Amino acid sequence: MQCPKCEGVMEEATYGRNMTIDRCVQCKGMWFDTGEAERLKGKWMSDFLDSGDVKTGKANNKITEIDCPRCGDKMVHIKDNEQPHIGYEACSEHGMYFDAGEFIDYKHETVIEKILKFMPRKGA
Repeated sequence: MQCPKCEGVMEEATYGRNMTIDRCVQCKGMWFDTGEAERLKGKWMSDFLDSGDVKTGKANNKITEIDCPRCGDKMVHIKDNEQPHIGYEACSEHGMYFDAGEFIDYKHETVIEKILKFMPRKGA
């Protein structure tokens, strides 16, 4: 599989005995098949999978027009509901793509983000 952002080769990275994600050897972006990111979000030590440079990830985050590495359809850029500063690309059929550093951010909410969940939103 090729990276949808930099077209590098995606290699398999394994967590535990039965979870494998794909990580780009160049930019370290990560592909999660449907449901994998959500399952890994709560797993202890899954952070090590996100081994890329955050600066590279932030630069690549500006690239939002990408094709799904599984089916070739255009992916949708989505803002995370819990942490709207995080934007990732998703294919409704196959999974989601995080730039380097985004999975760690996705996994760990800050205290401020947790508090803001309970505050009323403007216009609500």
